[in-house]
Amino acid sequence: MCGYHRDMAEVTRVVDVPAQSLWAVIADGWTYAGWVVGASHIRRVDQTWPTVGSHIHHSVGSWPLTIDDTTEVLRMEPQRLIELNARAWPTGEARVRIELDPVTADSTRVRIVEQASSGPGALLPKPLQDAMLVPRNRETLSRLTDLALRRSGG
Repeated sequence: MCGYHRDMAEVTRVVDVPAQSLWAVIADGWTYAGWVVGASHIRRVDQTWPTVGSHIHHSVGSWPLTIDDTTEVLRMEPQRLIELNARAWPTGEARVRIELDPVTADSTRVRIVEQASSGPGALLPKPLQDAMLVPRNRETLSRLTDLALRRSGG
């Protein structure tokens, strides 16, 4: 994986949702705060989302203690993969990769890998990063699945 190390925080699960339904949620940038744990408000989504170089302008945290920042698409393969640079300065930045691998017509293996790439979060030891990122990304995957099920009528 480009730019990733084997010791990254990783969550993998097979969900009973077709890959195209999961991708429809990912490709709708306005849903980002509905499935990404920590994102609290979407201020703007580039019209070209989710093409490489496009951004979601979001807030993280709980009001009134929010941070306005952006998430940028670094790599994208429609209905298969999206790699993001998620920013939340002054806490830092993270590289996040979401992979969708169809298992059957109605189920998908979803893999989320994340690594703090700069800022204070990148200085934390791996066990501490995992203790924060793995549960967060399990919940992110659960929310993504729920939104995809709702959209597909499941």
